[in-house]
Amino acid sequence: MNMWEKIIPKPKSRFLQVRCPDCGNEQIIFSHAASIVHCNICGAILAEPRGGKAKIKGEIVRVLE
Repeated sequence: MNMWEKIIPKPKSRFLQVRCPDCGNEQIIFSHAASIVHCNICGAILAEPRGGKAKIKGEIVRVLE
């Protein structure tokens, strides 16, 4: 571990690839979304803000670093 990793912490927020529970569409959303995120295809709610980490309604396919 180098000196900069101790001084500068890594962010806890991530981008997530989420699969829509209704239509199966996959799209990328922010883990700490501040507004409601809708599916681009069917309009279903994929994430709701919770004052920090968003509540993810779909299936998380992968976490993007």
